[in-house]
Amino acid sequence: MKNYFGLVKAFLLFLFIIAVFWYVSAYSRSVVPERTFTVSGEGKVVAVPDIAQLSIGVLTEGGKNLTDLQKQNTEKINRIISYLKEQGIDEKDIKTEYYSISPRYQTTPCPLYLPTYPEIIRPCPPSSTEIIGYSISQNLSIKVRDLSKAGDTLAGAVERGANTVYGPNFTIDDPISLQNQAREEAIKQAREKAKSMAKAGGFRVGKLVSIQEGFSGLPIIYGLEEVKGGAGPSIEPGSQEIVITINLTYEIR
Repeated sequence: MKNYFGLVKAFLLFLFIIAVFWYVSAYSRSVVPERTFTVSGEGKVVAVPDIAQLSIGVLTEGGKNLTDLQKQNTEKINRIISYLKEQGIDEKDIKTEYYSISPRYQTTPCPLYLPTYPEIIRPCPPSSTEIIGYSISQNLSIKVRDLSKAGDTLAGAVERGANTVYGPNFTIDDPISLQNQAREEAIKQAREKAKSMAKAGGFRVGKLVSIQEGFSGLPIIYGLEEVKGGAGPSIEPGSQEIVITINLTYEIR
């Protein structure tokens, strides 16, 4: 029995030693070494936007006959959608942003005195507010992938009844690949800076401890100029700069 308990104690002690060793090893890996240095790199990619985003809508205002107003608004929107499809815009790039119906009110003011006898004050009853009609608004979000058609698309939509137009806002269809290019450039620059700093400081670059990334897409620059003769506006997409900043922290050896 004594031998049995002795073996059990020895086994438990062995397990305890292994657990302590594992904890110390894991803790040492999680704690950032005291002797570290950080370098940064910046990668830039300049790209020309390939998508123009437009917001095209129809606002219809009228009397209390809501059915007629809905019919007028729907006819205009359907004409615009048909025109957009004729221009080669895919159905998946045409989306209804919102549809709203709101009443239009009129408030009857209350005069405080009689114009003929200003010294006589007339009691003012509560002002009356009544619905005199309705407004119907429907907006479409459009993606134009052929930028050469963006100006004509705007002009054609207005000709077919659109009276609220916003845009164009230019974007890049696949920004991920451009971000990857900028990231690779930033990391390469940071690594070269770390080697240069270590050489100047008389130490060796240790293992990579941490990496942090910052991203920014600078404002898009574009031109929008009205062309004479009733044609659509001349639209220039300009360019967009994608910037990735990388911070690398290394051990000092």
